[in-house]
Amino acid sequence: MKIREDIRNIAIIAHVDHGKTTLVDKLLHQSGTFRSNEQVEERAMDSNAIEKERGITILAKNTAINYDDKRINIMDTPGHADFGGEVERIMKMVDGVLLVVDAYEGCMPQTRFVLKKALEQKLTPIVVVNKIDRDFARPVEVVDEVVDLFIDLGADEDQLDFPVVYASAINGTASTDPEKQDDDMKALFDMIIESIPAPVDNSDEPLQFQVALLDYNDYVGRIGVGRVFRGKIKVGDSIALMKLDGSVKQYRVTKLFGFLGLKRIEIEEAKAGDLVAVSGMEEINVGETVCPVDHQDPLPILRIDEPTLQMTFLVNNSPFAGREGKYLTSRKIEERLRAQLETDVSLRVENTESPDVWIVSGRGELHLSILIENMRREGYELQVSKPEVIVREIDGVRCEPVERVQIDVPEEYTGAVMESLGARKGDMQNMTNNGSGQVRLEFMVPARGLIGYSTEFLTQTRGYGIINHTFDSYQPMVEGQVGGRRQGVMVSMENGKVSQYGIMQVEDRGTIFVEPGTDIYGGMIVGEHTRENDITVNITKMKQMTNMRSANKDQTVTMKKPRIMSLEEALEYLNDDEFCEVTPESIRLRKKILDKNERERIAKKKKYANQV
Repeated sequence: MKIREDIRNIAIIAHVDHGKTTLVDKLLHQSGTFRSNEQVEERAMDSNAIEKERGITILAKNTAINYDDKRINIMDTPGHADFGGEVERIMKMVDGVLLVVDAYEGCMPQTRFVLKKALEQKLTPIVVVNKIDRDFARPVEVVDEVVDLFIDLGADEDQLDFPVVYASAINGTASTDPEKQDDDMKALFDMIIESIPAPVDNSDEPLQFQVALLDYNDYVGRIGVGRVFRGKIKVGDSIALMKLDGSVKQYRVTKLFGFLGLKRIEIEEAKAGDLVAVSGMEEINVGETVCPVDHQDPLPILRIDEPTLQMTFLVNNSPFAGREGKYLTSRKIEERLRAQLETDVSLRVENTESPDVWIVSGRGELHLSILIENMRREGYELQVSKPEVIVREIDGVRCEPVERVQIDVPEEYTGAVMESLGARKGDMQNMTNNGSGQVRLEFMVPARGLIGYSTEFLTQTRGYGIINHTFDSYQPMVEGQVGGRRQGVMVSMENGKVSQYGIMQVEDRGTIFVEPGTDIYGGMIVGEHTRENDITVNITKMKQMTNMRSANKDQTVTMKKPRIMSLEEALEYLNDDEFCEVTPESIRLRKKILDKNERERIAKKKKYANQV
């Protein structure tokens, strides 16, 4: 069996914020891929605006570097559980993985998730213990944790015999010795060449190319990025595209691109083992196989875990609809959602009986909120409902998604956290005190119990706690109410502008969400009530002017700072009878039924039905 010694294909996988993208940066710089005078920004692989703002990777991306006459193709993957679909499909494209683990934090929930996917594909692992320069770094214990995790996930003997490299990505250094660092990352480069298997060279056989990522370009249309598993592909070739539904379409390859650094390079031919981008097929989708017309032999379809959370997306019908957005109609919103499906394999969009309503399913709140954030930045206006978990029937039993939750908190907050997660039907699995005043708690919690929990958690731990969670499995549904908001809300009774005087009249009854001068409408949520019931308030009321001198005229009145919510906080805050109105300029919470009398009538009817 011939192999291609000139190439290595690897993916970098890790929990969020363990340093994957920074590591890729340093590998790119030290390989000499960039010219010495080339300006390259930090975290160069995080290319879209939201990735740069939040410091997270959302989309898997590929790059390549040359080292010692060899080409190393690198896939940089997201760390968040919500973008697990990106991780799963690129596992097929590579022969090995760099598992990056923080030298202080050790194995986290997402480390488990990404490693499980890599082991299922029988990929060769190299463990990179990163941030070795951190205070309280504990590299030896972290390697022991990684070994335990491999055993726990059923790794075979070959996989357990993994090499370890200790690195500081931010400083651009690496070594095989935990005690001292070399001046560069040569140890990591050498380990990749030594340990990661080279791809098989079966380029004399008929072509098989499978698409794992999609891109779009205004000049050439849709671009399929994937791996040539067998044979050769050339510009101008006539090929058969084996569709997911079993049909076959014929196309001609118009352009081929290879990768080097952050650039795409036009090439004329690619062969088995190469990672390339192909254009010329406008209907190409993730998981489809490109074959010769006379030898149609599709590869197995990429299996992606199903979505676990859904939301209803609606056309904006609030009194302020059309004030701020460019795209408001159901046709425009549907077109945008369908376009998202072309590149996001973890997303599902279902039509409903109403042409203005869609059910959108994804892998988590962050996954869906990033879609909503992108839409509002592009000029769309829409409304969304409270996120709900997707319940499935397995062997006749109703099952719900359960998340593995890992929490790191100072000792004094452990009681409050355990009590609050207990109330959300959390089941504690483990508790570790590492002696530095920090405690690590592990829970299994129904996913619906975690909706809206992060704000409560930050308040409980005064911002010192760190929470991470990832989907674990579907388990029989827990009976009764799990999670949900306890407080009622203050609902505006009038249309108008918020006045300082109006706020002062009601602020002792709860927390205000709007600032003076904000335009509001009747039925819009303007604050949180201290009690469990909703109240209707008038915060547009102006002070009556008289010509009488007031005894306390000269007293200065201070107003509490309003609580302004981000998009994620607003989505988590929603109740079943509420919508979040999202526009390019504003995020507003509102009742589904804006009219106060109508709301009260329906509430009475519901109460009566429950009593009967």
